[in-house]
Amino acid sequence: MVSKNYDTIAGIYDRLARMVYGNTIVAAQQYLAGAVPPDTHVLIVGGGTGWILEEITRIHASGVSITYVDPSAKMIALSRARNTGSNRVTFINSSIETARTGEVYDVVMTPFLFDNFSERTMRDIFEIIDNHLTPGGIWLYSDFQNTRALWQKAMLKLMYLFFRVSCGIEASSLPDTEACFADHKYTIQSQKAFLNGFIASTVYVKAD
Repeated sequence: MVSKNYDTIAGIYDRLARMVYGNTIVAAQQYLAGAVPPDTHVLIVGGGTGWILEEITRIHASGVSITYVDPSAKMIALSRARNTGSNRVTFINSSIETARTGEVYDVVMTPFLFDNFSERTMRDIFEIIDNHLTPGGIWLYSDFQNTRALWQKAMLKLMYLFFRVSCGIEASSLPDTEACFADHKYTIQSQKAFLNGFIASTVYVKAD
C-alpha cells in the first residue's frame, strides 16, 4: 500500500517537476515568496523539498518566523538542509489536520497543496488553515487551474494517475478552491497566471 505522502518520490520531485513543467512551478512560487512581508510570522503547508525556504531567505535574510508543515518525513529532511539564514524555522512532520500548532499567523502559504484532495477534504483543510490565519492576513496560493485547453486536460489526467499510483493521493480532479476563497470572503490583492492559465499564483487577503 502506498502511503499518502510524497516519501516515495521526494528525492526526484524537483527534477520531475522541472522535466514536465520547466521553470514554471518555481516561478509560480517565487511570485508568492515575493509577497512575504518582512518581520512576519508564516505558516507553510505542504512545502515539499523546502527550496521555497531559500527563496524567502534570499529576500529576507532574517526576521521571518516560519512554521513548516509537511506529512512526508523525507521532504522534511530535505527541507531541514536548506539555507534559512537568520530566520527561525520550526519543522513539523505531520499533516495540517494533526499538526495543531496552536498559533495564529500573519501569512499562510499553500504551494500546490489543494490539488491533492477531493472537494470535501479540501474544504475541511481550508477551514483548518483559515483558522490559523489572523484577520486581515495574507494567504499565498499557487496551484493548477481547470482550462478548456485539451493538452492541459490531458496533462491533469496523467498527473493524477501518476500521483495516485506513486503517492496514494485521493484526488482525481481539481477541487474548486476559487469558490472556497470567495465563500470565506477573501479578496484578491494580486494574481499571476502561468502556462496560459494552467497555473495561477494568487495573493489573497482575509477579511478583517
